[in-house]
Amino acid sequence: MGLTVLDYIVLAGYFAAMALMGVYFSKRNKNTEEYFVGGRSFAGWVIGLSLVGTSISSVTFLAFPADAFKTAWLRYLPSLGLLVAVAVAAVFVLPIYRRLRLTTAYEYLEHRFGPSVRVYGAVAFVIGQLLRLSIILYLVSLLVHEMTGWNLTFCIIGCGVFVAFYTIVGGIDAVIWTDVIQTVVLALGGVICVCVIIHQLPGGLGQIFSVALADHKLAIADMQPDGTLQPVGWGLSLSSKTGTMLLIYGIVGFLTEYMSNQNVVQRYAASKSTREARKAMIVCAGASVPIWAFYMFLGTSLYVFFKVFPVDAASEMLSGVRKAEQVLPFFIIHYLPPGVTGLVIAAAVAAAMSSLDSSINSISAVGVTDLYRRYFAKGKSDGHFMRAAWSMAVVTSVLMIVGAIVLAKTETKTLQDAATIVGSLLGAGLLGMYILGFFTRHGDARSVWVGILFTVIFTAWTVVADRCPDLLPEALAIPFDLYYTGIIGNILMFVTGYLLSLLLPRKKRERLDELTVWGAR
Repeated sequence: MGLTVLDYIVLAGYFAAMALMGVYFSKRNKNTEEYFVGGRSFAGWVIGLSLVGTSISSVTFLAFPADAFKTAWLRYLPSLGLLVAVAVAAVFVLPIYRRLRLTTAYEYLEHRFGPSVRVYGAVAFVIGQLLRLSIILYLVSLLVHEMTGWNLTFCIIGCGVFVAFYTIVGGIDAVIWTDVIQTVVLALGGVICVCVIIHQLPGGLGQIFSVALADHKLAIADMQPDGTLQPVGWGLSLSSKTGTMLLIYGIVGFLTEYMSNQNVVQRYAASKSTREARKAMIVCAGASVPIWAFYMFLGTSLYVFFKVFPVDAASEMLSGVRKAEQVLPFFIIHYLPPGVTGLVIAAAVAAAMSSLDSSINSISAVGVTDLYRRYFAKGKSDGHFMRAAWSMAVVTSVLMIVGAIVLAKTETKTLQDAATIVGSLLGAGLLGMYILGFFTRHGDARSVWVGILFTVIFTAWTVVADRCPDLLPEALAIPFDLYYTGIIGNILMFVTGYLLSLLLPRKKRERLDELTVWGAR
């Protein structure tokens, strides 16, 4: 079953609406303050829904249902870390960013540790986001290609040019408001799929729960090599996946995002007050966690649906012959009515574009604010920096499209692995660095750079030991689960920076209370 005329009309209407929003908001962009942070005037509920759109991405649409379909709910646990991260960031970190009236997260690093650390943070962010952009665009284009049959390169160029257009012309205003709409569309797409499943199952919603409970599909369990689901333990362990460790893993990941990620910090700056920014964080947590749970439930529902109405394709996804991530696209194309299929495909596209537009605008903000304005064009007019922002967003978009095409033409796994490795090395210990800055009065550029060096060496060791174990002696084998590399790396960064700061001659620093939690509230 392919797309109907009605599906194409729905898709065209969605794309046209997003493009028109970019044109509409372009009229507001008279200066960089508006282009990057929307004049710092947004209400909390708008920023909150925008944060939801930025954080959910294609992972929510594809990976969550696939995980619940093939296994159980174990990998939902890290999502709960968002609740802890938002609470910590809202109480301790947000007031510091708001007090300093920053545009980027890396301006803080200069205030706290010096200009060299700011440059490191900014460059690491830009490179990491460029790699992320190419991967996300490739994945969403591959999804559109599989569901529509359109040429993959055409899908990449079409999706890339579209998201680049409304992001470049509309600035952060367009990014935030389109993210709000995309969040609603994404949630609606999932609801439609579940409703169709409930309607078609003989036992309706009750059958989903009865079958899922009988087959342990709602358990906090992991799949064993023999295909059975085994409940996980709740102890502390670095060598296995336990419930407690996955919660800690999620907390660390979301703390990194809400303390140091420019996509989030830029939303803090765009809010019209600290109170509205806190409201945004509450809205984001209150919406994201249920949406993630709902998409996990969608995966469970798909398991029950294809158990009741078995087809070879679904069986192959369960057995591993085909990727489990194909289950939702397969259902959308073959089981949704005309028109609805187009809307749900729009939801899939929305999931990716809400991440793409944020990253394009954030790269532009960091490139202009932290690098170009700071080091290469001091004293230029704001109009000059507006043109620089547009140019940087255009270059970013071109690199994103080229990178996605390269992924499509080359050995995908190799390139994605390479991107993951580079991102891990560049972002090594970033949370530990910010915790040192926010929660202590210790540390300067010297101790932080040594911490960065140690953490990069540690991360490089884990990469080599995992990918090329034959190159290292047995004594240097990894003694912990690779899931926890980030946790250990951040601890290493913090401990190294803190201890070294106690040993080195202390430099007199101004405004430390203003830059730490001790004076922020």
